[in-house]
Amino acid sequence: MSFPKPLFLFLLLLLPTLTWAQQRPAARPATPATPPQGQRIELLPGAGRLVGGTFNGVEIRKVLGNVSFRQGTTLLYCDSAYQYVDRNALEAFSNVRIIQNDTITITGDRGTYDGDTRKARMTGNVTMRDPRMTLTTQLLDYDLNQNLAYYSTGGHLQDPENTLDSQFGYYNTQSKVFSFKRNVKLVTKENNIDTDTLQYNTVSKIAYFFGPTRIRGKQGNLYAENGTYNTITKVSNFARNAKIETPNYLLGGDKLFYDEARQYGVATGHVSMTSKKDNIEIRGDVGRYWRAQGRAKVYGSRPVMRNISDRDTLYLTADTLVSLEGRPPQNKAGVIYAYRKVGIFRADLQGRCDSLTYDRQDSIIYLSHDPVLWNQKNQLTADSMQIQQRRGKIDQMRLYGHAFSIGQDTLLNFNQVKGRYMVAYFGEKAIKKIDVLGNAESLYYALEGDTAVSGVNKSLSATMALRFADSKLQTISFLTNPEASFIPPNELQPEDAKLKDFRWRPTERPTRRQTLGKHFALPAKPKKKATPKKSKTTRPAAPAKKKAAPSARKPVVKK
Repeated sequence: MSFPKPLFLFLLLLLPTLTWAQQRPAARPATPATPPQGQRIELLPGAGRLVGGTFNGVEIRKVLGNVSFRQGTTLLYCDSAYQYVDRNALEAFSNVRIIQNDTITITGDRGTYDGDTRKARMTGNVTMRDPRMTLTTQLLDYDLNQNLAYYSTGGHLQDPENTLDSQFGYYNTQSKVFSFKRNVKLVTKENNIDTDTLQYNTVSKIAYFFGPTRIRGKQGNLYAENGTYNTITKVSNFARNAKIETPNYLLGGDKLFYDEARQYGVATGHVSMTSKKDNIEIRGDVGRYWRAQGRAKVYGSRPVMRNISDRDTLYLTADTLVSLEGRPPQNKAGVIYAYRKVGIFRADLQGRCDSLTYDRQDSIIYLSHDPVLWNQKNQLTADSMQIQQRRGKIDQMRLYGHAFSIGQDTLLNFNQVKGRYMVAYFGEKAIKKIDVLGNAESLYYALEGDTAVSGVNKSLSATMALRFADSKLQTISFLTNPEASFIPPNELQPEDAKLKDFRWRPTERPTRRQTLGKHFALPAKPKKKATPKKSKTTRPAAPAKKKAAPSARKPVVKK
């Protein structure tokens, strides 16, 4: 096969090129790019002496006396320096001073500076200043690219209003925000603040907390695990286990706002207010506190007050509870006010009313607006009532206006007493005597052996005295103008079974669960002791003969 001559010559010329292309080695991977070089550090004129040479295998030049360098807007001054020739860095000695943008000045005994990374380290009596604060430490690193200064050997910050100490610290010279960690102590004109993690804005003067924090001041103490504190306005916004502590009270909640200038605080979420003097604690959803007035208000989801005494615990609930601190010496323990749908519970007493006042100085409870109280199987009602306590126990109840007492006997009959004014005296958790003054009436069932009704005693008198034993009526004494009658069972009519205005209200009686609500857990029940197993060799004792129960005595009527 023959080729045309021009084509043959063209292929002959192309052959060396193709051969070279086939024999050329594969391209090597590109070498990594060198990091960008920073602006060269410039030695400014005016130095006393310049000495060059190689020291420890490194080429440097010593600059002695009145030394000054510049890189952009950053100036460095010192008494002497080593400037490295092969890299953009230097070491400075004695009276070292770095100035950035004419606003930030750092001084120290010795310093190093890398012009490429723009990072400086200052050691020995280090001071950092800007127009808003002064920081002192022993070692400070400063990244000029990120505008971040940090220390780890302990530092002290001071501005015109406050001082702050910590183990670790970071300062952003652009945002003017400090971050501190470990053993942080902030001292203001009014308070001492201890925390573990804190941010402080040197412009706004606001401190941000990110760990357990305690603020101690002349007006009281605050505690929280997260939040803010404005050192100028003295306003706190705390979260997570926040508490205000005063000499008399401890107020806490999930969140807490407190204005120190106004002496006003608001707590929300799992609010708890504790009186240190008399073992009283109030829990609710929202709490407001006016320190200057000594007044606290708790409301939301039926707040509950708990008063622990030596003998029993009193629980009190209402739509709103208000605590007023006492003004010594007249009323050192203060007063608690409860209003709207008040409920009372303790082991020996339950009650309801619409408004209540608890004077903690003399342990007197005042109930008004349709009050009703229950003690064992007795119900007491009146226009208003007063409960007097003594050594943690109920001592007296005073019933004012339309006083009415109802009690059930063993056959569930209703024994009744009413009058204009009534005083009930208590023994060991039970009524032992009732005095009725004015328009006294009584209706009592006479029983035979607690199994049958033998009749009904009805009486009228200006005054009357009833005595009880083991919660049973023993005697009735008529003191003025008595009228009494006895109705046999066969003559007893339905209208004879109740005095006028009779009203039995057992469905309204508060239970422990209803009173405690969501704020207190039910007390744990004591565990029953395990019954010891009988020995196989021991014969069981013969059962004791049962004694016949004595028949109940009829109440004795004295005229």
